[in-house]
Amino acid sequence: MALVLHAGSGNKNAFKALIAAEYSGVKVELVKEFQMGVSNKTPEFLKMNPLGKVPVLETPDGAIFESNAIARYVARLKADNPLYGSSLIDYAHIEQWMDFAATEVDANIGKWLYPRMGFYPYAAVSEEAAIAALKRALGSLNTHLASNTYLVGHSVTLADIVMTCNLYHGFARILTKTFTSEFPHVERYFWTMVNQPNVKKVMGDVKQAESVPPLQKKAAPAKEQKPKEAKKEAPKEAAKPKAVEKSEEEEEAPKPKPKNPLDLLPPSKMILDEWKRLYSNTKTNFREVAIKGFWDMYDPEGYSLWFCEYKYNDENTVSFVTMNKVGGFLQRMDLCRKYAFGKMLVIGSEPPFKVKGLWLFRGQEIPKFVMDEVYDMELYEWTKVDLSDEAQKERVNAMIEDQEPFEGEALLDAKCFK
Repeated sequence: MALVLHAGSGNKNAFKALIAAEYSGVKVELVKEFQMGVSNKTPEFLKMNPLGKVPVLETPDGAIFESNAIARYVARLKADNPLYGSSLIDYAHIEQWMDFAATEVDANIGKWLYPRMGFYPYAAVSEEAAIAALKRALGSLNTHLASNTYLVGHSVTLADIVMTCNLYHGFARILTKTFTSEFPHVERYFWTMVNQPNVKKVMGDVKQAESVPPLQKKAAPAKEQKPKEAKKEAPKEAAKPKAVEKSEEEEEAPKPKPKNPLDLLPPSKMILDEWKRLYSNTKTNFREVAIKGFWDMYDPEGYSLWFCEYKYNDENTVSFVTMNKVGGFLQRMDLCRKYAFGKMLVIGSEPPFKVKGLWLFRGQEIPKFVMDEVYDMELYEWTKVDLSDEAQKERVNAMIEDQEPFEGEALLDAKCFK
């Protein structure tokens, strides 16, 4: 009996076993005319997998479900298969990256994608958390691939097959070029893998998503149609629809946009735009003009100062990737431009580079809408500046001025948010 794989022809989890089979010289037949929602609900299928999930591999010794288990089985059919490496440590690293692909990459792509496709309820907070977690995962993967062509060793292993299939789901559906450009080594790796002959034979040509899928709109419930007889029986008072229509129009009229809570704070003596102009226009004697002007303007009751430091500086091993990471963060902070001023420094002449920043926010806390809507915020440690500490105050001056060296190290880059 040949090995028969039960799944749809475009199922990325089925691709794992099919690609492993191509590399291993094992014949696996994909069942024809498989219909999701039909074929996987039959008694015969449910006997192989009671959950009705795909893929399922039918073998002479019984059925196997779970895509990684199936891929492992197929690879093991070839003795001394290089897909499993050449040593015990290779094997362990292959298993490590397969787990990473499942729990860190695939899971977070799904948490971002599936609610947008209408499979699960959508929640903005959950989406932001998923994107942040995915970025951390891809950042770690990017760091590893900066000095490695493949995940383990110098040739394709089962780890690469599983990782590529999980990335395929993201690249094809939701990970746009704008998103993935922050991870250039992941991009290089993915396009190298999908163009391997054994991979391309299964996947075909792969195109990257051009946009993030829009949220699925819920269909409006159908209005009940009253029987025609009701019109004849209706009393004359019912012929006054205008008052009802008016009330409906009033209910449907757009409500005035609620004010930002920061606009409701007591007036501040500090005019943020005046500080931003002073900062931009000061070209010489920066300490004497801009820094002095800042402290003359600063209102500790109406504004607060915050230091931030990236939590994962050890991952910042590529200079341009680190700078792009900071640039993306500043773009996403645009929603608070009216209420904030910031400096972000990329520090160090050699990797790993440190990312540290200084932010001026309206109010005494970091604005809640910023914490809620800018997912990068949780990637940084935030510490409120204690102005009674002269050392901290001098650190503020140095960061505003782009002082170099900063804390004993060279500045690779300095960006301003104003």
